[in-house]
Amino acid sequence: DMKEFLDIHIYTPEGVVFQGTAVSAKFPGPNGNFAVLPLHAPIISLLTEGKIVCQQEEQPPVEISIKGGFVEVKKNVISACVEV
Repeated sequence: DMKEFLDIHIYTPEGVVFQGTAVSAKFPGPNGNFAVLPLHAPIISLLTEGKIVCQQEEQPPVEISIKGGFVEVKKNVISACVEV
């Protein structure tokens, strides 16, 4: 049974903030928080001030506070450019 994971890359202008796999991720969007799970439809969204939460398997979630940015989801790969 192959488990699907998200491949997450979060960048700031200074460099990489987080790179790794997760089972789910939550982002602060203009219409409230939204979750991304494996096999999510492709999207590009603005991000607002809040927290990105990456839930890794069998580990505590990684939380990153951001001021804003944008995120792209495409084929289980999440790329976010953010201001912290």
